Amino acid sequence: MKLENREALKAKRIEAKEAMKRPRHRILVCAGTGCLAGGSAEIYDRFQELAAEEAGVCVEFGKEIAHTGVKRSGCHGFCEMGPLVRIEPSNYLYVKVKAEDCEEIFEETIRHDRPVERLLYEAEGIKYETQEKIPFYEKQTRLVLKNCGHIDAENIDEYIAVGGYRALEKVLFEMTPEEVVNEISESNLRGRGGGGFQTGYKWKQVARQSGKEKYIVCNGDEGDPGAFMDRSVMEGDPHKMLEGMMIAGYAVGACEGYIYVRAEYPLAINRLKTAIAQATEAGLLGERILGTDFSFQIHINRGAGAFVCGEGSALTASIEGERGMPRTKPPRTVEQGLFAKPTVLNNVETYANVPMIMNEGAAWYRTIGTEGSPGTKAFALTGSVKHTGLIEVPMGTTLRKIVYDIGGGVKNDVPFKAVQIGGPSGGCLVTNNLEVELDFDSLKKLNAMIGSGGLVVMDENTCMVEVARFFMNFTQNESCGKCVPCREGTKRMLDILEDIVAGKGTEESLKMLEELGEAITNTALCGLGKSAALPVLSTLRNFREEYLDHVIEKSCKTGTCQALQQYKILPEACKGCSKCARNCPVNAIEGKIKEPFVINQAACIKCGACMENCPFGAVVKESSGSSHTS
Repeated sequence: MKLENREALKAKRIEAKEAMKRPRHRILVCAGTGCLAGGSAEIYDRFQELAAEEAGVCVEFGKEIAHTGVKRSGCHGFCEMGPLVRIEPSNYLYVKVKAEDCEEIFEETIRHDRPVERLLYEAEGIKYETQEKIPFYEKQTRLVLKNCGHIDAENIDEYIAVGGYRALEKVLFEMTPEEVVNEISESNLRGRGGGGFQTGYKWKQVARQSGKEKYIVCNGDEGDPGAFMDRSVMEGDPHKMLEGMMIAGYAVGACEGYIYVRAEYPLAINRLKTAIAQATEAGLLGERILGTDFSFQIHINRGAGAFVCGEGSALTASIEGERGMPRTKPPRTVEQGLFAKPTVLNNVETYANVPMIMNEGAAWYRTIGTEGSPGTKAFALTGSVKHTGLIEVPMGTTLRKIVYDIGGGVKNDVPFKAVQIGGPSGGCLVTNNLEVELDFDSLKKLNAMIGSGGLVVMDENTCMVEVARFFMNFTQNESCGKCVPCREGTKRMLDILEDIVAGKGTEESLKMLEELGEAITNTALCGLGKSAALPVLSTLRNFREEYLDHVIEKSCKTGTCQALQQYKILPEACKGCSKCARNCPVNAIEGKIKEPFVINQAACIKCGACMENCPFGAVVKESSGSSHTS
């Protein structure tokens, strides 16, 4: 039904709230990408079958009301424990659920209101019945992610029921465009895509541009390895992002918006298509929204996965059908962006902050986070941490709280070594930085950046030289090639790093890395190029001894760099059975039966087959430049 005016939306909200309360139980099955990969679609189908079989159907006011509602929600965030199932109103959260658990959940929880103890999250002997008391959730402040995991991701009515489109209603009927821009400026909302640019200032610049054609663009490209914050919002609460885009359109005088999503996010694209279709059908998108003079359309563009298209001018060029390559500035996007028209370009998380600011006010928003970086930030917590997943905390939260209080600490209680923050555009934070407050300004002082919000935790078994090589390999492959510093400089840095991990590096190699890194940072065309060397420069600064081990001692203490390891047969342990020689793919092992065998180091390819096949543990691996044995 099309909502023709404000009163119709208010009536719809009341109706939607009642509909959500109707089932005695709601089963919310996580249907984010991670849980779907773990089998949550099968779990959802089984619950649907059980709910259909349930006899408890009553009639109220002439309507047939299901005893149990089964919903597909977005990502719950606790990815390490998926697939996840939430039961309302008890708020039980079941972890690592399988399809064969559905009958027991239905019998115990749905029919008898009892928790299934074995499926509850447990830590240090404590079983947590409700989701909100689990330390992973209890220590977060979920505002942008508030609805993810709590509403049907494909149902606009549920979004409306929990307050969705209330902000749009408010700005259309109670505020002028100038007042909206001023409210965003007062909130000091800073862009969550990496640079932390002030959103209100950007909107103000577009609003003051002459001409009727202006555009709103949402960057949903999210190319950083290990980052999935924007994807989870698009999958789990797409209307919140759409509402933010529409408010931006009203504020600056734009009537058309584009969402740029990488093609590797098929579920997010489908959820966005569904949300746009539902909003259009309801009259919340399209011509004369809610009977006002404001009209707005939203289109989806799929990117081919080029990392450089996360940069604003490359992204708009890609939407226009051109090759995604950055251009020199000025003019800037706010002056000549999409189709050479003034353009507001923000990322998914930034737009998702807008509705709550309009509802609660800029003053409220500034009470969260720090003075210079208000609000919250979503992070994708991955790597060597006990509880990987999607989290949201106030800006200024310390790294220690994120890794140890929310993430549960380093896996297997191995000593913490570093966190790579901001993906290929970021840098390393080390043990001495555990108390640092994660906000835009604090990290800038450490020559690091939040980026889109990826946090990769590393323990003492991680080789930081290999980490630098990995990120430089990624950046070099993703360079668009337009400017010489990035195209040639990153290639040369990668060559040097590959020489180092292959045991061919020298101290001169480290000097060259630093010089190249500084040159690229100072001369590359776009922001991605300027930050390409950050992972290398930060690891050189914080782990120089590790680099020196590689180039002087020819040793990788972590055992990661295969070329710097050698396999050795301990003569006192070798029984001369020849099993190692028989399984060597290059015949690098010599000897006689019942006598100790020997590995020809010049012929050895370091595959490890000898160690895997020795029944007596006589084969060991050690650093080639030291006596360290792993």
